[in-house]
Amino acid sequence: MRFLKRLHPLDWLAAGLLACGLVCVATGLLPAAPAGDAMARIGPLLVFLATVIVMAELTGRAEVFDAVASWVARTGRGSYPRLFGLCVLFASLTTITLNLDTTAVLLTPVMLALAGRVGIAPVPLAMTTVWLANTASLLLPVSNLTNLLASDRVGLSPTAMAATMGLPQLAAVAVTMACLWGFYWRRGRRGSDGYTPPERRASADPLLFRVCALACAGFLVAILVVDVPLWSASLTTMLIVVVAFAVRRPAALRWSLVPWRLLVLVPGMFLVVETVDAHGLDTLLTAAVGPDGGLGGMLRSAGVGAGLSNVLNNLPVYMAGEAAVPVGNHHQLLALLIGTNVGPLVTPWASLATLLWFERCRGQGTVIPLRRFMGTGFVLAVTATLAATAALAVG
Repeated sequence: MRFLKRLHPLDWLAAGLLACGLVCVATGLLPAAPAGDAMARIGPLLVFLATVIVMAELTGRAEVFDAVASWVARTGRGSYPRLFGLCVLFASLTTITLNLDTTAVLLTPVMLALAGRVGIAPVPLAMTTVWLANTASLLLPVSNLTNLLASDRVGLSPTAMAATMGLPQLAAVAVTMACLWGFYWRRGRRGSDGYTPPERRASADPLLFRVCALACAGFLVAILVVDVPLWSASLTTMLIVVVAFAVRRPAALRWSLVPWRLLVLVPGMFLVVETVDAHGLDTLLTAAVGPDGGLGGMLRSAGVGAGLSNVLNNLPVYMAGEAAVPVGNHHQLLALLIGTNVGPLVTPWASLATLLWFERCRGQGTVIPLRRFMGTGFVLAVTATLAATAALAVG
């Protein structure tokens, strides 16, 4: 009973989704073939999730994120507006050039370490990370897995996609900045006019620090330059970091580092979505999206993508929605992409990046009030989706 009392609401959600998915398979509501295909697709994803989170957790304990956070804080020179701009720029560039999931995993500890180093509230910094991980993921194919799918369907090269989605991306980031400042960063929320930049300090274990920092750098290079699978890069990096800790600080290696909640939630979520898809989701989406390739159809596609992403999850919603959009309606498809990228900000499970972010916040001891998260996320999801879709229409 004591164990059950310690469970977070998201733990209950994860267990419930997995139980529901298994019941669907056992009763035949979800045939064995599509269930097996779904599990085969998410196998590499689960490896990536487990290994990248363990790697990020240990790297944080090696004080790598503290060092980055200290540099950002010193560059801000005690000014909250300057710090705000640096954090927005940092989060946006990380999302655009790497991808939103990497931002959620690697940048969240940096932001939370920054809050601890300069003595400011962690929630504004945490929200900057999760919101921009989603809303800044429109520009390049690498920024989001859904972008890769859309660019293949529409036939856009990275340069052409950047040219097409440049204005929507600027609109989404601008609205995000306004909401961040109004809801989390203004003086009434942060509680002070400035902060004291931290002094430089040496890490407690310089060798462990260097090994983990180089491992993280190698992880980023592998993704950007070598073009290896994400799960392979994260697994290799995790093994390097784990070996370093086994030699230098073995007591830090515990089973609690493994993100059990996510490893339960993700298979359950995909099984449930596959079940819904097998029983009419495609028909529902075709009717909801419609064949109109003009502004009205674009707004409908974006709205459907954003709404269903918060009910289910943005990746399966985009994959199902893509089949519902007529082949020649390229802008309507890109509007669906906007909805599934920018819109999933209301529920914790709406995007994988948000799930990863919640896991990082939980690991760092930062409490995110769910009611406020969902309320402010709803405002941003609606306004940013509308702004980006309108920018796409006029671009």
